[in-house]
Amino acid sequence: MIPEGVLYRCSDFDWVPLLGIWGAVGYAPLLVLRQYQLRAREISNAWNQTYKLKGLATNSLTTPDYDQWRGQRINDNIPITNQENALPLEEHLRVIPSELEIIKRDFEKKSIEFGKKIEQLKEEKMKLVLDVDIHRLEAEKLKNGKNKAEEDLNGQRTYYQKLSTSMRTAGLEKTSEQWRREVRREKSKVVEGEKKLQDAQTQEVALRKSLLENQDEKEKLRARVTDLEKSLRHYWSRNSLVELKASLNRIEGLEKNIVELETVLQNSKTRVGILEANNEH
Repeated sequence: MIPEGVLYRCSDFDWVPLLGIWGAVGYAPLLVLRQYQLRAREISNAWNQTYKLKGLATNSLTTPDYDQWRGQRINDNIPITNQENALPLEEHLRVIPSELEIIKRDFEKKSIEFGKKIEQLKEEKMKLVLDVDIHRLEAEKLKNGKNKAEEDLNGQRTYYQKLSTSMRTAGLEKTSEQWRREVRREKSKVVEGEKKLQDAQTQEVALRKSLLENQDEKEKLRARVTDLEKSLRHYWSRNSLVELKASLNRIEGLEKNIVELETVLQNSKTRVGILEANNEH
């Protein structure tokens, strides 16, 4: 080693690899010079003053038995890898997550699941609102049809009464057969009006039954939201304060959704009450 010219790297290595019987080590001469400059300089100067012997012949100082024993000893000390129990490289490089990371991943997974359930509840709420509006329109349509049928029936009754009066006052102007045909025609109109009124009442009963089913579905939805709140409180009670605040905000959002659903249900009940009052009149 010469201080004016130091071998500091080999090929793509940033150090000098030194091979041995058990493998190789990385030697960094620049680092050694910086840390042990005086000692490295002494060693360098010692290497500059080497001594050699010319024509010196030496015999082997070891016996064949020793060489055989030494070869077996080295081979016995070299560990042999077991290919059956060898793990793949991915298992050696796999990083084992900590308990906090596992809890965090579990929390994120649960949060995503609860978020999906909340979105599903919102969609169901929108569907229920649309169903209530559709039933309200159908109820108004049935009410109008019922009123029209009642008006037609009342008109037919009035006309029938007038016809009966005119028959009594001017019975000689038409033949009995003509009067019979006219009476049958008017009776058929009355029967048709009564049938329309009966159909309107049947549709009204079906609408009330549908509203009751929607109310039951609303109660089931509230029960599901309550279960979700309990699950959220039980799971998020183990997490940090920040996560707990976020969970409380989500629960408040669920409570607002419940209030909105109760408002929609109350409006539906009010509309049904109005329909019942109109039907009674």
